Amino acid sequence: MNTIKEVAGVLRSSLALAGLTQAELRAQAGVSQRTLTNVLSGTEDFKLSTLLALADRLGLELLLVPKGAAAAVDAGQTAPPQVRSRVVAALEAVRPRDGDER
Repeated sequence: MNTIKEVAGVLRSSLALAGLTQAELRAQAGVSQRTLTNVLSGTEDFKLSTLLALADRLGLELLLVPKGAAAAVDAGQTAPPQVRSRVVAALEAVRPRDGDER
């Protein structure tokens, strides 16, 4: 996400998924009606503390990642490890491969 509109969209979607009303979210996050309306509209800048409070009440976390990693995070992908661990190597050694009978 790179814009306030995108952040607002995620918050609106999360609000709908959480099954909360705006009034319930406002009360739980401790923000005014005007503040919540401005945040959800995506047209007004807002404080980081407001974003953190709303995200927390919606079960979200703020995560800052390097720009190159943002696409993988958005896609729900994780990069494979650069080096195989000893555990992975041992598991691969004992797992039957397709066509192998053990």
